[in-house]
Amino acid sequence: MPYLVLDSLTKRFGSWLAVDGLSLTVEKGELVSLLGPSGCGKTTTLQMIAGFLDPTSGRVTLDGADLLAKKPNERGLGIVFQSYALFPHMTAAENVAFGLEMRGVPRAERERRVAETLQLVGLGAFGDRHPKRLSGGQQQRVALARALVIRPSLLLLDEPLSNLDAKMREEMQVELRRIQRSVGTTMILVTHDQSEAMALSDRVVIMNKGRVEQIAAPQAAYDQPASAFVANFLGRTNLLQGVVSGDGRERRVAVGGAVWPVGEEVPEGPGVVTVRPEKVSFVAGSGVPGRVQARVFQGTQWLFEVATDAGPLTVIRQHDGQPLPAEQDSVLLGWRPEDMRVMAGQPAASP
Repeated sequence: MPYLVLDSLTKRFGSWLAVDGLSLTVEKGELVSLLGPSGCGKTTTLQMIAGFLDPTSGRVTLDGADLLAKKPNERGLGIVFQSYALFPHMTAAENVAFGLEMRGVPRAERERRVAETLQLVGLGAFGDRHPKRLSGGQQQRVALARALVIRPSLLLLDEPLSNLDAKMREEMQVELRRIQRSVGTTMILVTHDQSEAMALSDRVVIMNKGRVEQIAAPQAAYDQPASAFVANFLGRTNLLQGVVSGDGRERRVAVGGAVWPVGEEVPEGPGVVTVRPEKVSFVAGSGVPGRVQARVFQGTQWLFEVATDAGPLTVIRQHDGQPLPAEQDSVLLGWRPEDMRVMAGQPAASP
């Protein structure tokens, strides 16, 4: 039985449909990210789970119990906000202990759990420091410890790493994943950062305009996007115009004069072909003809922008000493059939 269930969760603000019939099941101990651009409904969804907003319709159950029937302070949830919301006049240990005090936990038990949780987040020696004497990463760990110490049934994280610099954010991604695996707490993470969601999550829920575009493991969503939006949102991709033709097992897609076999489930007619830049190669013999418009050295790799009849195409090649084309060179481009996705329609604009 799923641990957390969102059933057709919907939220309207007047005529604006912020969340449109979102359904999701989360297993116990799983870390699931709600990922999407600003205004897609991910934070609204988190606030409905937390009880800060009432849904217009739909249900939320946690371990079989109706969560919407409980007040926010009765739901047993831990929450880590973007701003950390630490009490500046309290030490790290006092901040962590606050929730236990509110729950009437005896002092000896409280001190033991605070010490254990500070040790878990790597701050065992910093319990007597006030927030102003802690770095941004350390403050984030205190906020996490404060949420974990109450042993929540579910931990909600709202853009928890967005205030950190790039290096600290990467370090905290590793640390957060280590902590989650150590304690086994079920977590829902809200983020607009694709790399953060991919690094931390067991599954990602990609949202757009209040609706779910895809729910999948990070690698599956990246390699097999369910829509052009997902392909374009999860990192750099190529969206090319193709034409699908043929019957049954002989179905194929033509892109810029080159042809690839496709599965019979792809409908005939105009199609969007999406293929990641790192999957595209310069080939000889047959392929999509193009001309190199730009060539940029990026240290470990080269980035090429190529003009083709099917649309502009980005190519990423490793800097491994092999000869590569120069700007204005005519080239042929190819990729393996399993490295592309074909969907009906026309290429859409970037999100």
